Amino acid sequence: MTDNDQIWEQTKQAIRAFAEQIGIDKIGFASADPFGELKTRLVAHRELGYESGFEEPDLEKRVDPALSVKEAKSLIAIALAYPSRLENAPKSQPGAYRGILSRSAWGMDYHHVLRDKLDQLSRFIRRLEPSATVESMVDTGALSDRAVAERAGLGWVGKNCALITPEYGSWVYLGELITDLPLPPDSPVEEGCGDCNICVDACPTGALVQGGQLNAQKCISFLTQVKEFIPDEFRGKIGNRLYGCDTCQIVCPKNKGKHFTNHPEFTPDPEIAKPLLLPLLSMSNKEFKDKFGTSSSAWRGKKPIQRNAILALAHFRDKQAVPELIKLLKNDPRPVIRGTAAWALGKIGGDEAKDALEKAKDSEEEAEVLAEIAKGLQMLASAQTT
Repeated sequence: MTDNDQIWEQTKQAIRAFAEQIGIDKIGFASADPFGELKTRLVAHRELGYESGFEEPDLEKRVDPALSVKEAKSLIAIALAYPSRLENAPKSQPGAYRGILSRSAWGMDYHHVLRDKLDQLSRFIRRLEPSATVESMVDTGALSDRAVAERAGLGWVGKNCALITPEYGSWVYLGELITDLPLPPDSPVEEGCGDCNICVDACPTGALVQGGQLNAQKCISFLTQVKEFIPDEFRGKIGNRLYGCDTCQIVCPKNKGKHFTNHPEFTPDPEIAKPLLLPLLSMSNKEFKDKFGTSSSAWRGKKPIQRNAILALAHFRDKQAVPELIKLLKNDPRPVIRGTAAWALGKIGGDEAKDALEKAKDSEEEAEVLAEIAKGLQMLASAQTT
């Protein structure tokens, strides 16, 4: 090892020690070479139509750190562990059914927490090396967080497409820094899924096409975030999920017994993580912001969560929701909400629901909503003949 190499190793160890000091659970270092193998996978992913549409559209930016930082030499990946269990969780019961947010949306929006940690880390690096270029990325950056974390030795990308760490399982948030400092890289962790296929078999919609490949268009986590109508074939699979889906992580043997409360910011409020469904239907924008504004689930706004709450009430066949659903069908200005309410009324059934659908059929002008009313009436008719 040359004197220069030793200097950069000391810099790396100083960064690692500071990261531990400020509460970063894992940190790893990697080269900023282009991700050639990832590009091949991303091209195939796009050609198959598996993208969600939330990704950076420029594939080159997703695989080449130098397009984000011109003289990029190193990547620094970090992970923060988050809780997997909800203490004192309220239970759903007739008349008080509840939805659920995925664990990644519990507590404070992780983007803010990660950015703060990365900002602290960036400032420390610039104190060590004032001329250093350092750029922070969290979730919305161009690079693949998982690919960076895997190369930096934090864990491996499992068959459920999550980054799995030996210590914390996949219950981790990821972020990274790109820098022009030539920091010595860490060694990647060997893939640890082996022959296990539990997550692929457990996926409710078959979105995990094969180990490590996800069809986002079928993934419940993605579907709960779109603002349009959810395709018919997936509505019954949503269950009471309001945002995200944890199934492929819950069943993972590497996550068994893993629960961490290292960061108070991520401690969930049970009434936010598992809220009552009916109040969500009439919630104002201000009420939504007050309740969910600090959660990462708020980024798509109120409409997707309200639509998912309607589907959840249909899932529970909650008769007490019928009057509120009828109000939405009559008065809500958003076609997706009116149409989903119509579908839910057909699913829940009953004379009151049927009467409301018949009336709406004559007054509704939006073609998409009329189609949902027709589906609702068809469900009612089928129920009467069985």
